[in-house]
Amino acid sequence: MTPPSLRRDAARNRDRIVAVARDLVDEGTPLQLNDVARRTGLGVGTVYRHFSTAEALMETLAEPCLEALAAHGEQALTETDPWRALESFLHHVVEAQVSDASLPAVTAAPTDTLPHTAELKRFLRSAGTTLLDRARAAEVVRPGLTPADLVPLMCGIAYAVQVHSGPTVDRVATAHRYLTALLEGLRAYRPSSAKP
Repeated sequence: MTPPSLRRDAARNRDRIVAVARDLVDEGTPLQLNDVARRTGLGVGTVYRHFSTAEALMETLAEPCLEALAAHGEQALTETDPWRALESFLHHVVEAQVSDASLPAVTAAPTDTLPHTAELKRFLRSAGTTLLDRARAAEVVRPGLTPADLVPLMCGIAYAVQVHSGPTVDRVATAHRYLTALLEGLRAYRPSSAKP
């Protein structure tokens, strides 16, 4: 999103920088500000004035996806069925992980450059923990499962999907299939509902 206070030409330059950076990240090319400057035809100083580091630019790319995930998290927190809430949220998370190439780098980063990124990541961690805690309290997930377990499991699904890369639509369908299998393994069934 372009800050509203930028002059029209500066806003155009910023939009070009973001568009080129998006192309590089989607291609799997490491994000370097000098490469972005060369591809945009802008001076390196112009790129650095907008984004002081490659991390700040990467976080800007991931921002719309993080905001969408936060909205899904807010929605999931209003869901009264604890299993459905957790399941829905995790499906959105895994879809985002395999659809937006900027997201894995930003979510895995130990520190954040932009305050808004840090705020969104904090909310997503909190929402995921709350949803899992609610599911555990309702005894619909295995009792030993913790948020610390869930994160690497989700990352494992995303990695497995990337190994078998293909068109985005195929990666998303595969991610949903893998997540469904994982969730079935994590779900706790009460003895009264167990099948003979």
